[in-house]
Amino acid sequence: MTMVTRIGRWANKKLKLFFYAMGFFFHVLKEAVFFFRRKQVAFKVLVMQIYFTGVKALSIISFIALAMGVIIIVQGITLLPQFGQGKLIYVILTTIITRELGPILTAFIVIARSGTAIATEIGHMVVTHQIEAYVAVGINPISYLVVPRFLGVIISLLVLTLYFNIIGLFASFMITQVIRPMQFLEYFQNLLAALKLSDVITSLVKSIVFGVIISTVATYNAFKVKVASTEVPQVVIKAVGQGFILCILANVFITLIYYISAK
Repeated sequence: MTMVTRIGRWANKKLKLFFYAMGFFFHVLKEAVFFFRRKQVAFKVLVMQIYFTGVKALSIISFIALAMGVIIIVQGITLLPQFGQGKLIYVILTTIITRELGPILTAFIVIARSGTAIATEIGHMVVTHQIEAYVAVGINPISYLVVPRFLGVIISLLVLTLYFNIIGLFASFMITQVIRPMQFLEYFQNLLAALKLSDVITSLVKSIVFGVIISTVATYNAFKVKVASTEVPQVVIKAVGQGFILCILANVFITLIYYISAK
């Protein structure tokens, strides 16, 4: 077998997997469009997914947002005045926390918690033939199992990102009171003056895109489990790796679009 033949077969295999994944994604999108029009038990799955992904993650999101707010304000207050750029701290805070760290760090936490949980749960359902049972009684597994998790992760990520931004900016104010006390109104007026509407929109767009990626990758990989429970950890690791890579690539892509459109 020549090298060209091997490359051709490898490319052909990857291309088939890509189109299969895209087909799965568009099937989920199609079912998601009609989700709220149907009175179905899957609504309970959606509520539970929002509770697990959103509410249960608040403590760790709070901790990381507080830490990021403290680190950025301490570094900024220490370094920027040396170059006569003390006022830039507000721009740096809104840019780094709102537009960059908020969405991507929240996505990483959701991948680690919810992405792994979704892939594990559905993977075990495949092994124990529960998916076949759903199909046998006429229940669409995509509509009942995937769509509620797809919507739940997106909604949760959107809210968690906003929460991260608020907590991060508030933490920066609390530390400022220790290092260089300032009136609450003055501090947040300066922050609001530095904050652009495009920063908020970019942050929300990123959180929605990351939610789509995390839920789709987790459920897609979970359905690739075939017969053995030993396959479940493998697909979970694969889902986590792909989730991280795709979220980072999407982050770079959206940031580039932001800077190009801002020119």
